[in-house]
Amino acid sequence: MTDTPHEDVTVTGEESAQAGSFPDAAAEMANETEVEAQDAAAPDLQRQLDERTLDLQRVQAEYLNYKRRVDRDRELVKQNATYAALAPITEVMDTVDRAREHGEVEGGFKAVVDQLERILAGVGLVKFGAVGDPFDPTIHEALSHIGEDPDVEVTTCKVIAKAGYRIGDRVVRAAQVLVVDPVTVEARAAETSSEPDHETNE
Repeated sequence: MTDTPHEDVTVTGEESAQAGSFPDAAAEMANETEVEAQDAAAPDLQRQLDERTLDLQRVQAEYLNYKRRVDRDRELVKQNATYAALAPITEVMDTVDRAREHGEVEGGFKAVVDQLERILAGVGLVKFGAVGDPFDPTIHEALSHIGEDPDVEVTTCKVIAKAGYRIGDRVVRAAQVLVVDPVTVEARAAETSSEPDHETNE
């Protein structure tokens, strides 16, 4: 029996490279698949991000609107409370004005009146209405028309019966006034025609 000599198998570098190329190719294919999956998921992630961003912006806008409403309502409640508290005091100030017109606001009483007026001004109660003011129906109450006045061009407050008061832009009480109207064109024409002719005939 003769022994068959074993042939030595020598693996060249090229064969070794070919033998080891399969795992490398598989890894490369896996990486490409993963990248493709990420690329496919990117638009969906961007869409979700856009939706969440819009939701956040919407919630923020709703909160800001809510905060504005709360601040506005709080200020309105404050104004209403101030209005309710100060409206009756306007009658007291009318009495003070009449006393001042008669020279009765003197001595210690004057100090009290001055302090009261400072306190009312500090909480926002502002007095308005003066002789010569153009008549404004939004802040004036015309008690009577007392004729025409050639010195005015628009209906004007001639007498202030009671001063007006307001808090901010809100009128607590309109000023009660007597007004005069400008002279009409017809009245001016009649006045002109009734003037004597001073021209002398030669």
